[in-house]
Amino acid sequence: MNNTSRTMPAPLTYDDYCQIPDDGNRYEVIDGVLFMSPSPMYRHQKISRKLTVFLSNWADRIKAGEVLYAPMDVVLSENNIVQPDLLFISNERASIIEEKNIQGAPDLLIEILSEGNRRHDEVSKRDLYERHGVLEYWIVDPVLETIKVYRLEEARFIKAAEWSLEAEDVIASPVLPGFECRLADVFEV
Repeated sequence: MNNTSRTMPAPLTYDDYCQIPDDGNRYEVIDGVLFMSPSPMYRHQKISRKLTVFLSNWADRIKAGEVLYAPMDVVLSENNIVQPDLLFISNERASIIEEKNIQGAPDLLIEILSEGNRRHDEVSKRDLYERHGVLEYWIVDPVLETIKVYRLEEARFIKAAEWSLEAEDVIASPVLPGFECRLADVFEV
Protein backbone atom coordinates (compact mmCIF):
# COMPACT_ATOMS: atom_id res chain seq x y z
CA MET A 1 0.00 0.00 0.00
CA ASN A 2 1.36 3.37 -1.02
CA ASN A 3 1.38 5.69 1.97
CA THR A 4 2.09 8.93 0.09
CA SER A 5 0.66 11.92 1.87
CA ARG A 6 -0.38 15.03 0.05
CA THR A 7 0.06 18.30 1.81
CA MET A 8 -2.28 21.11 1.03
CA PRO A 9 -0.62 24.40 0.17
CA ALA A 10 -0.64 26.90 3.00
CA PRO A 11 -3.50 29.39 2.82
CA LEU A 12 -2.51 32.61 1.10
CA THR A 13 -2.10 35.67 3.30
CA TYR A 14 -2.23 39.40 2.70
CA ASP A 15 1.58 39.40 2.33
CA ASP A 16 1.30 36.73 -0.40
CA TYR A 17 -1.44 38.75 -2.09
CA CYS A 18 0.79 41.84 -2.17
CA GLN A 19 3.42 39.85 -4.12
CA ILE A 20 1.06 39.16 -7.08
CA PRO A 21 2.34 41.07 -10.12
CA ASP A 22 0.05 43.74 -11.58
CA ASP A 23 -1.17 42.17 -14.84
CA GLY A 24 -4.42 44.13 -15.26
CA ASN A 25 -6.61 41.45 -13.63
CA ARG A 26 -8.37 41.72 -10.28
CA TYR A 27 -7.28 39.21 -7.65
CA GLU A 28 -8.92 38.33 -4.37
CA VAL A 29 -8.10 35.86 -1.62
CA ILE A 30 -11.04 34.12 0.03
CA ASP A 31 -10.32 31.74 2.88
CA GLY A 32 -6.70 31.59 1.71
CA VAL A 33 -7.56 30.68 -1.92
CA LEU A 34 -6.65 32.97 -4.82
CA PHE A 35 -9.38 34.03 -7.27
CA MET A 36 -8.92 36.05 -10.46
CA SER A 37 -11.45 38.14 -12.34
CA PRO A 38 -10.77 39.58 -15.79
CA SER A 39 -11.53 43.22 -16.49
CA PRO A 40 -15.26 43.97 -16.37
CA MET A 41 -17.35 44.62 -19.47
CA TYR A 42 -18.76 47.98 -20.58
CA ARG A 43 -22.26 47.62 -19.03
CA HIS A 44 -20.75 46.57 -15.71
CA GLN A 45 -18.54 49.64 -15.69
CA LYS A 46 -21.37 51.98 -16.70
CA ILE A 47 -23.55 50.73 -13.83
CA SER A 48 -20.59 50.99 -11.46
CA ARG A 49 -19.93 54.58 -12.52
CA LYS A 50 -23.57 55.58 -12.05
CA LEU A 51 -23.85 54.00 -8.62
CA THR A 52 -20.55 55.64 -7.62
CA VAL A 53 -21.81 59.07 -8.68
CA PHE A 54 -25.23 58.71 -7.01
CA LEU A 55 -23.77 57.37 -3.76
CA SER A 56 -20.88 59.86 -3.70
CA ASN A 57 -23.17 62.83 -4.29
CA TRP A 58 -25.39 61.69 -1.40
CA ALA A 59 -22.46 60.97 0.96
CA ASP A 60 -20.75 64.29 0.17
CA ARG A 61 -23.98 66.29 0.51
CA ILE A 62 -24.73 65.05 4.04
CA LYS A 63 -21.13 64.20 4.99
CA ALA A 64 -22.15 60.58 5.68
CA GLY A 65 -18.81 58.90 5.04
CA GLU A 66 -16.71 57.58 2.16
CA VAL A 67 -17.77 55.92 -1.10
CA LEU A 68 -14.93 54.04 -2.81
CA TYR A 69 -14.70 51.81 -5.88
CA ALA A 70 -12.49 49.10 -7.34
CA PRO A 71 -9.66 48.59 -7.27
CA MET A 72 -9.52 49.04 -3.49
CA ASP A 73 -8.31 46.26 -1.21
CA VAL A 74 -10.61 45.39 1.66
CA VAL A 75 -8.72 43.26 4.17
CA LEU A 76 -11.34 41.40 6.18
CA SER A 77 -8.72 39.11 7.76
CA GLU A 78 -5.21 37.82 7.03
CA ASN A 79 -6.62 35.23 4.57
CA ASN A 80 -9.56 37.25 3.15
CA ILE A 81 -8.79 40.15 0.85
CA VAL A 82 -11.43 41.36 -1.63
CA GLN A 83 -11.88 44.12 -4.17
CA PRO A 84 -15.62 44.85 -4.25
CA ASP A 85 -16.98 46.98 -7.08
CA LEU A 86 -18.16 49.67 -4.64
CA LEU A 87 -18.16 50.21 -0.92
CA PHE A 88 -19.47 52.69 1.62
CA ILE A 89 -17.86 53.37 4.98
CA SER A 90 -19.81 55.53 7.42
CA ASN A 91 -18.11 58.12 9.60
CA GLU A 92 -18.66 55.77 12.55
CA ARG A 93 -16.45 53.13 10.88
CA ALA A 94 -13.90 55.57 9.38
CA SER A 95 -11.12 54.13 11.55
CA ILE A 96 -10.88 51.12 9.17
CA ILE A 97 -9.69 53.38 6.33
CA GLU A 98 -5.93 53.27 5.86
CA GLU A 99 -3.85 54.75 3.08
CA LYS A 100 -3.00 51.37 1.56
CA ASN A 101 -6.31 49.54 2.10
CA ILE A 102 -9.45 49.11 4.17
CA GLN A 103 -8.86 47.11 7.36
CA GLY A 104 -12.22 45.63 8.30
CA ALA A 105 -15.85 45.42 7.24
CA PRO A 106 -17.39 48.41 5.45
CA ASP A 107 -21.04 49.28 6.11
CA LEU A 108 -22.05 48.44 2.52
CA LEU A 109 -20.41 46.34 -0.18
CA ILE A 110 -21.71 46.21 -3.75
CA GLU A 111 -20.83 43.60 -6.36
CA ILE A 112 -21.99 43.87 -9.97
CA LEU A 113 -22.36 40.48 -11.60
CA SER A 114 -20.26 39.71 -14.64
CA GLU A 115 -20.27 36.69 -16.89
CA GLY A 116 -18.83 33.80 -14.92
CA ASN A 117 -18.82 35.33 -11.43
CA ARG A 118 -22.46 34.80 -10.38
CA ARG A 119 -21.83 31.87 -8.00
CA HIS A 120 -18.72 33.52 -6.59
CA ASP A 121 -20.60 36.75 -5.74
CA GLU A 122 -23.90 35.16 -4.71
CA VAL A 123 -22.49 32.37 -2.54
CA SER A 124 -18.79 32.69 -1.62
CA LYS A 125 -18.68 36.43 -1.15
CA ARG A 126 -22.11 36.65 0.48
CA ASP A 127 -20.98 34.07 3.07
CA LEU A 128 -17.66 35.85 3.56
CA TYR A 129 -19.26 39.27 4.02
CA GLU A 130 -21.78 37.84 6.47
CA ARG A 131 -19.01 36.21 8.55
CA HIS A 132 -17.07 39.47 8.75
CA GLY A 133 -19.96 41.71 9.77
CA VAL A 134 -20.69 43.75 6.63
CA LEU A 135 -23.98 45.50 7.47
CA GLU A 136 -25.43 45.31 3.96
CA TYR A 137 -24.50 43.61 0.68
CA TRP A 138 -25.98 44.42 -2.74
CA ILE A 139 -25.71 42.08 -5.72
CA VAL A 140 -26.43 44.01 -8.91
CA ASP A 141 -27.56 41.94 -11.89
CA PRO A 142 -27.15 43.90 -15.16
CA VAL A 143 -28.94 41.20 -17.19
CA LEU A 144 -32.06 40.87 -15.02
CA GLU A 145 -31.82 44.56 -14.03
CA THR A 146 -32.26 43.77 -10.35
CA ILE A 147 -30.45 44.38 -7.08
CA LYS A 148 -30.61 41.78 -4.30
CA VAL A 149 -30.14 43.27 -0.86
CA TYR A 150 -28.79 41.27 2.07
CA ARG A 151 -28.84 42.93 5.48
CA LEU A 152 -27.09 41.72 8.63
CA GLU A 153 -29.51 40.90 11.44
CA GLU A 154 -28.33 39.04 14.54
CA ALA A 155 -25.02 38.15 12.82
CA ARG A 156 -26.81 36.57 9.80
CA PHE A 157 -27.69 37.97 6.37
CA ILE A 158 -31.36 38.08 5.57
CA LYS A 159 -32.63 38.88 2.10
CA ALA A 160 -34.10 42.28 2.90
CA ALA A 161 -35.21 43.26 -0.61
CA GLU A 162 -34.94 42.62 -4.29
CA TRP A 163 -35.33 45.79 -6.29
CA SER A 164 -36.14 45.56 -10.00
CA LEU A 165 -36.27 47.92 -12.92
CA GLU A 166 -39.45 46.23 -14.11
CA ALA A 167 -41.21 47.10 -10.82
CA GLU A 168 -39.91 50.68 -11.09
CA ASP A 169 -38.28 50.32 -7.67
CA VAL A 170 -36.34 53.01 -5.85
CA ILE A 171 -33.17 52.22 -3.91
CA ALA A 172 -33.41 53.16 -0.23
CA SER A 173 -31.68 51.61 2.77
CA PRO A 174 -31.37 52.21 6.52
CA VAL A 175 -27.59 51.88 6.04
CA LEU A 176 -27.77 54.98 3.77
CA PRO A 177 -30.09 57.42 5.61
CA GLY A 178 -31.82 59.75 3.17
CA PHE A 179 -30.39 58.12 0.03
CA GLU A 180 -32.80 57.41 -2.81
CA CYS A 181 -32.16 56.48 -6.41
CA ARG A 182 -34.44 55.10 -9.11
CA LEU A 183 -33.32 51.82 -10.65
CA ALA A 184 -34.21 53.34 -14.02
CA ASP A 185 -31.32 55.78 -13.51
CA VAL A 186 -28.90 52.98 -12.58
CA PHE A 187 -29.75 50.66 -15.48
CA GLU A 188 -30.31 53.38 -18.11
CA VAL A 189 -28.45 52.52 -21.32
